[in-house]
Amino acid sequence: MGATERGQLPTDLLRARSRFQAWRRQRPAGGRIPHWLWALAVRLASRHGVSRTAAVLGLSYYGLKERAEAAADQPRSSSPAFVELPSPVVVGKQCLLELDNGAGATMRVQLVGYDAAEIGALARGFWNAE
Repeated sequence: MGATERGQLPTDLLRARSRFQAWRRQRPAGGRIPHWLWALAVRLASRHGVSRTAAVLGLSYYGLKERAEAAADQPRSSSPAFVELPSPVVVGKQCLLELDNGAGATMRVQLVGYDAAEIGALARGFWNAE
C-alpha cells in the first residue's frame, strides 16, 4: 500500500486512478461521478490525504474534502451488520398411535407434522405384514 520510493504512488491510488480513467473514457457526456467511485475516493482520502487523492484522481479538492468530512462525521455503528435470528418453532399437528395387529405385535408411533395419507399407509403396512 505504501510507496517504496519518494515520488512513487501507492498501489491503491494507482488502481483508483485507473478506475477513474476507465469511467471517464466510457461515461456519457456530462455524466456525474457514480457513488461507488466517490466512496472509493473518500476512503483513499482518509488514508492518503484529501489534497494528494484529489490531485491523483483528478477531482475537485473542495468537493472531495466536503465528502470526506461528511463521511467522518457519520458515527460508526458498533452493532454487527448481520444478525442471525433463530428459526421460529413450528407447532404442527402431533399424534401418538398405538397399533395392534391381533397376533401380539404392537407398534407405537409418535408423529409430528404428519399427513393423514401417510398414517393410513403406515397402518396398512403394519397390519398386512406377515
